[in-house]
Amino acid sequence: MTSPDKRTAARNPTIDQRVPDDGTAVRNASVDRRVRGEALERGTAGMDVAALLARTGTQNASVDRRVRGETLERGSTGTDVAAPQVETQRDAREWDADSLAAAITAVANRFTETPIDADTDFFDAGGTSLAAVELVAALARELGIHPDLDTVFFDARPRRLAHRWLADHLESAPSRPEVKPEADTDDVDRPFTDTDDLAQLFADLAGADRLPLVAAPERAAPRRILLTGATGFLGSHLLLDLLRHSQAHVVCLVRADDDKAAAGRLEHALRRFALPWSREVLRRVTPLAGDLRLPRLGLSDERWETLAAEVDSIVNAGAAVDFLRGYPSLRRTNVLGPLILAELACTDRPKPVHHISSLAVFNGSDATTLGEDEPTANVAALPIGYDRSKWAAEAVLRRAGEHGLVVTILRPGGIGSHPETGAHNPRDLNAGITAALMRFRTVPGFRYLNAAPVDWVSRVAAQIIGTPSAWGHTYHLTGAPTSLEQMVAETTMGGLGIRVQHWEQWCDDTVRAIREGPVPELESLAQVLQSPVARRQLAAMVTAPPASAARTDAFVSANGLPVPATSGPAARGKMLATMAGMGPQPGEEPYLRFHETLTGTVGPIGETADIPCDLRLTLSVASSAQVFSARTLDVSGELTCPRLHDESLTVEGTATVRPHDGIPLRHEARHPIMHYQLTLRDSSGDTWWLEGYKFAAARRRLVRQLGTQVIEIGRTGEPASYTGEVTVPMHTYLSDQIDGIEIDPRLPERQQRLAKLLWLSWFGSQLGKSLMEPVLRVGTDLLDLRRAMRKEHRR
Repeated sequence: MTSPDKRTAARNPTIDQRVPDDGTAVRNASVDRRVRGEALERGTAGMDVAALLARTGTQNASVDRRVRGETLERGSTGTDVAAPQVETQRDAREWDADSLAAAITAVANRFTETPIDADTDFFDAGGTSLAAVELVAALARELGIHPDLDTVFFDARPRRLAHRWLADHLESAPSRPEVKPEADTDDVDRPFTDTDDLAQLFADLAGADRLPLVAAPERAAPRRILLTGATGFLGSHLLLDLLRHSQAHVVCLVRADDDKAAAGRLEHALRRFALPWSREVLRRVTPLAGDLRLPRLGLSDERWETLAAEVDSIVNAGAAVDFLRGYPSLRRTNVLGPLILAELACTDRPKPVHHISSLAVFNGSDATTLGEDEPTANVAALPIGYDRSKWAAEAVLRRAGEHGLVVTILRPGGIGSHPETGAHNPRDLNAGITAALMRFRTVPGFRYLNAAPVDWVSRVAAQIIGTPSAWGHTYHLTGAPTSLEQMVAETTMGGLGIRVQHWEQWCDDTVRAIREGPVPELESLAQVLQSPVARRQLAAMVTAPPASAARTDAFVSANGLPVPATSGPAARGKMLATMAGMGPQPGEEPYLRFHETLTGTVGPIGETADIPCDLRLTLSVASSAQVFSARTLDVSGELTCPRLHDESLTVEGTATVRPHDGIPLRHEARHPIMHYQLTLRDSSGDTWWLEGYKFAAARRRLVRQLGTQVIEIGRTGEPASYTGEVTVPMHTYLSDQIDGIEIDPRLPERQQRLAKLLWLSWFGSQLGKSLMEPVLRVGTDLLDLRRAMRKEHRR
């Protein structure tokens, strides 16, 4: 199969294929993308767009109207040293369509991961939102044209950008030949007219009418599945669930130069989301280099025919998710991609198609509930290009169904993080909003949250794909909707203390807080919240009614599947925390903290423990979810032990309450109450490890059990060299661990009191359970012994 780079170079003879002196082939000799990418990572993550425009030296006074809402003064602060200017700036009247398209293409190639030609979308080649800002600045500085960001996000093909610019400046341009339409429309020459994305959308739908009529596919569990989007957040989890819960082999379509590179991208994606990658996984997976955006998936005729003959099920989890891009920029991946998969499903033997859609198809609807069989929104009412592209994909596949294909539509809402691994999608809009909620303790006044964790969404989707009787219907993979009132009540009980704001005010305050922080990890959210186009979509989400999932609920119940683990204050708080990927933030007040003093003696392994050892610790939690769900506390402080080191050592690590669910350690009769895993560090950076347990056993000295910790200490990378016991002095309990509890001062006084009561009741119940477990075990052992004796007596 011809690689994407070779295909692009063949289409675009302007791409430099020169060979440098060292003989290494360079795809584009005028660009060092690695250097540019590193510069972007270092320099722009925390900058606002205005600062970025200033840094790139734009002379366009209105290039950022959408973002700033104010006028930038003309001027240049410097020149981009990462790449030379394409040519000297010239008057707009000197450009013609072809020369301007070629010049824009050359500039755009400096900001993409792979080279593009004049008819390739900037974002499809790896361009980012920040790179788009730099592209606009470079076009203004070097070519003398000033497209605004809305134009670039709407349709980022260089030829289209050239056409739109020339169309907007016809009054000042000399007579020029008529401009030809873009390559993927009719081949008839005609004067340029601006693109109507709805007209383009309905033209795309007509592509389904060219599909052949086919018979219904065999209703049998799939044996070989084609999966797209396996490198994405949901797609990677879906891949593992298909392997775990079926006997099928999975062919994963991955955008890459060759199959080896596809395997590398797939492995990287799974590991990034804390999913297993092993020889056993690879044994049942075939990575296939291809491209969902290209005719026949970018495959050779032979590979296309082979794929059509071998697979018996198609699952489409691939999509371009960008709320700033217009429909023309998203259509190749999100609409024409599913159409190509429908074509594959009709080739050779008919195959069922399972399509991951989105509740976004309802945005702008005035429905009171979002039912699985309810009509979607009027496409003209959908606020942004992404929503329209998802709507169009469903419409294309419905038309394909009229040709005989069996099509299953799976609609998630917000997809939360994995409740066990914490894996999340950092670029997901829902995750960004939730991260802002956790960090700033504010939330927009939404009606309902239609969301579920990724493990549940992928598990239910995999079960539907593997159950032939479930095919051909629409399913909402959202779990039970959560109202604003429920969210506020549960997060308050969990100690989050959120404040509700009007949507517009929340947007403005959140952007300001991100920029003033600064908070680089939320910069992409700030960009979205500043876009009037994207805000319309977000406003539709805020006013969305609850989603109903009667068919999904019935399927889950009939197949013995679990419900989403998001009910109750602790679970809800955990979903929020992990969905946001939030840990303790440097310099922030924790949700709760208290102090613990321990004193005792240690000694070398096998010798008397007579060396004094003292610990002054602070135990804290960043949010209630951290302790109520994971039962984990953060630990900091210092350790003083003269024989270990002549100076105090800094301490950091974690303490787990009721580790291993209270089950005794191997070959132990004692039940663990708490498990400390700490790192000790001196001023020169040398480190030691400390592991300690508080145990409960069937004895009367209950208070001592709660305060005594058995510890081992060793050099990092080496076995333990010291062991001993340290104990909490009785006179410090009340002052440190009850009266000394400190609650986040940002919480209102009432919530601070509630948080302290919740902590004491929860921690007390955990300790009580730990102390009772040895007694219960003794009782159980006695009952087992009596049963055994009676059984022996009967013999």
